[in-house]
Amino acid sequence: MSSGQIVDDLAERIRAGEYEPGSQLPTYAALASLYDVSPATVAIVVRILRERGLVVGVPGRGTYVADRPRI
Repeated sequence: MSSGQIVDDLAERIRAGEYEPGSQLPTYAALASLYDVSPATVAIVVRILRERGLVVGVPGRGTYVADRPRI
């Protein structure tokens, strides 16, 4: 699965409410396992989601769905 496909899938899961605003996304390791990709690919995906305003990173705590994701 390409990073673009993962971005699209996670964005759709956020839009559908599977990951609600304020909820924490799975760890990079868990997402890498889920999509059968490397953690480096997950880092790229999370960066893109952050740039799109869908998620926010909290240093030392994880990645969370934005309170008001730009959908």
